[in-house]
Amino acid sequence: MYIPNIRELILFEDGDILIVNKPANLPVLPDGWEPDAPFLLKLLQEKYPELMVAHRLDKVTSGVMVFARTPEAHRALNMQFDLLSKSRHVTHKVYHAICVGIPKWDEHTARHKLRMNVGHSHRTVVDNGQGSPAETAFKVLKRYGNYALLQAIPATGRTHQIRVHAYALGHPLLGDQLYSAPPTELIERPALHAQALTISHPTSGEVLTFTAPYPPDIKAVLEKIKGK
Repeated sequence: MYIPNIRELILFEDGDILIVNKPANLPVLPDGWEPDAPFLLKLLQEKYPELMVAHRLDKVTSGVMVFARTPEAHRALNMQFDLLSKSRHVTHKVYHAICVGIPKWDEHTARHKLRMNVGHSHRTVVDNGQGSPAETAFKVLKRYGNYALLQAIPATGRTHQIRVHAYALGHPLLGDQLYSAPPTELIERPALHAQALTISHPTSGEVLTFTAPYPPDIKAVLEKIKGK
């Protein structure tokens, strides 16, 4: 696995928060299957030993994340990411994804209930009877032959939520074989990127939006499919 230089990851920093562009295939915290493998928090703590996790992205997902640099900032950010907090409307996440197939809709909100950690593969499944409420707003940004670039805005934070909702709509994410995408040589992981994150600064209260550029593998896919 390529381990990037810390400076390559930093999008913004001050005394309270650190904003980074997380690489794909690098877990935020130790991987239960490979406890000795590199993980993002450990990498960042080499320069920022006080750093604390405020939220997570899946190991395979790239994109923008915020970390707390003080206990006070950590508490404030936790409140923002808490689904039960009254302040949660301030926190806003925008993902970009490439799906298989062309949606017939331009915009669609998925509200399938989800049940997490099912079976040996620890999949998330649609279970409208016993699942937890989940909501993702999808928008088609561009169509390419048999693929589409989607914007996905989750209103809840269930495990693999965007991936499962896309699959449930009949359009699994490119490269996401866990959720029935066909094998491909275009990308080696689900084509999902956390493109933007809006938070309220934990000290000043200012509402800030941070964006993360596409990683090389997403860029390469878009280049290959744009003429199709």
